[in-house]
Amino acid sequence: MASTKQYLDFILEQLSDLDAISYRAMMGEYIIYYDGRIVGGIYDDRFLVKPTKSAKAMMPNAHMELPYEGAKEMLLVDNVDSREFLKELLEAMYPEQPAPKKR
Repeated sequence: MASTKQYLDFILEQLSDLDAISYRAMMGEYIIYYDGRIVGGIYDDRFLVKPTKSAKAMMPNAHMELPYEGAKEMLLVDNVDSREFLKELLEAMYPEQPAPKKR
């Protein structure tokens, strides 16, 4: 099942307090970038983030889920209705993400 554009738009609106949020469509799903670094994605209308130390600390009871068959598990973000929480989550995760590779 592919994610809907409506869910993508909802998540992007929730993340609009952050500068430099972008996304890339990929096989019916969406990869979410914060200032050029991959922080997570939207898969089957679920917002999943990489399981970094800070993300695990902020969401200790979050479920680990597969974004798609054969992928590494990611953390399911349940609190997508809180813009403040999402902002704090991505800001905390950012330093733990690798910088984009030079082309």
